[in-house]
Amino acid sequence: MSGSAASGVQIPDDLTQVGYVSGAFGVTGSIRVTPFSTDADGLLSVKTWWLDKPSLQSVSVRTAKMHGGDVVAQLAGTLGRDAAEALKGAAVSIPRSQFPQLPADEFYWSDLIGLNVVNLQGEALGLVSDMMHNGAQSILRITPVPDAANDDKAPERLIPFVDQFVKTVDQTSKTITVDWGLDY
Repeated sequence: MSGSAASGVQIPDDLTQVGYVSGAFGVTGSIRVTPFSTDADGLLSVKTWWLDKPSLQSVSVRTAKMHGGDVVAQLAGTLGRDAAEALKGAAVSIPRSQFPQLPADEFYWSDLIGLNVVNLQGEALGLVSDMMHNGAQSILRITPVPDAANDDKAPERLIPFVDQFVKTVDQTSKTITVDWGLDY
């Protein structure tokens, strides 16, 4: 996503969508953002967001705080409820390079999507196509890679992202090793 926004500001190459504007909050122009993560660290710590409404643009964040499961933010230049309501549905993105640093054994979902998944026997299970949360843990959604030797479409797999099943995540080799059989 390289290029320039309408304002002439350089668009970061590593923009990652982290939530969306779900509506206005109050009458002063604050917005309510529904984050894609439960802790919303990126939204709370980064002071410049990118919104795609009316066109892709950077916005300065004056304040941002958690309110229930959402983030309530006041953006520079957004005055009044009508201006905030006009942003409803806008994707909220921040540069991946500005995400808060995680401990060595934790990962952002966006870093896991697209990785190859193999089991302990070295058999390919597919690619991580999506992540979900079931309330207790995160779940890898594995889409099988088409196999020319096998006409049968292998089923999609859902593997809990817990130590019992996920043995290693190697972002350098783009591989997740799991304790999961082909017949599960």
